[in-house]
Amino acid sequence: MGWPGILVLGVVIGLAGWGLHPLRATSRARWWVALLAGVLGASVARMAGNVTGLFHDGDMLEWLVCTAFALIAVAVTVGLFSRRSIRR
Repeated sequence: MGWPGILVLGVVIGLAGWGLHPLRATSRARWWVALLAGVLGASVARMAGNVTGLFHDGDMLEWLVCTAFALIAVAVTVGLFSRRSIRR
């Protein structure tokens, strides 16, 4: 896949995850924060997989792991930036 593929995957997952997240309307996170989280999640997953020897460049497992990590990073980031009103 290479680094350009990781960047494209992170951008697509970041924008799609931000657009589809249910807390997006109440979140202070902007689209660029989700985009950055997606790229960082995919990059960290690729580096960790290569360091541990879990997968080699371009394996099918690499795509799945990088996508999952990017999606989790976007979901957690947008969720943490959401404003919740507490009524007592």
